Amino acid sequence: MNNNNSLSADNNQPASGSGAAAVNNQPPLSRYESQKRRDWNTFGQYLKNQRPPVSVAQCNCNHVLEFMRYLDQFGKTKVHLHGCAFFGQPDPPAPCTCPLRQAWGSLDALVGRLRAAYEEHGGAPETNPFGNGAIRVYLREVKDCQSKARGIPYKKKKKRKFNQTTSSQQEDQLLLKNPKLSA
Repeated sequence: MNNNNSLSADNNQPASGSGAAAVNNQPPLSRYESQKRRDWNTFGQYLKNQRPPVSVAQCNCNHVLEFMRYLDQFGKTKVHLHGCAFFGQPDPPAPCTCPLRQAWGSLDALVGRLRAAYEEHGGAPETNPFGNGAIRVYLREVKDCQSKARGIPYKKKKKRKFNQTTSSQQEDQLLLKNPKLSA
């Protein structure tokens, strides 16, 4: 974690010429860490391309909301409009002209990674724009809209109870009761 509180979107450059050799000795990044770094760099580039450019330290939840809306143009999830004949149908029988958007789950995961990256780059949790309530409200609205438009309800997965016995445990108990089954 960068403790000097200088938020930077470009943290993958070594501090000195000898730093490149040290990077090669580190174990490879996990898939999550690689994606988090890519997302952080993409968000930083988005802020730099704003007119006027915005630093990460100056960014707020409005910049995050604009970034998520900007990403919609690269989405692959068909979200039917209210006037579409296929609104609410999970598997429409024909193509339509409704827009492609970023899927709710992708945006939710993106915000989670950027929230972690913000703090890893020296940002305080209290000022983290990715943790702002407006972001949660936006994500909830996207989730509800996509759920209705696609006819696919988003339900939380139920947690499994720990006192359930597995099938192998049940087989062992059955064999103990009736040893003739094991022969």
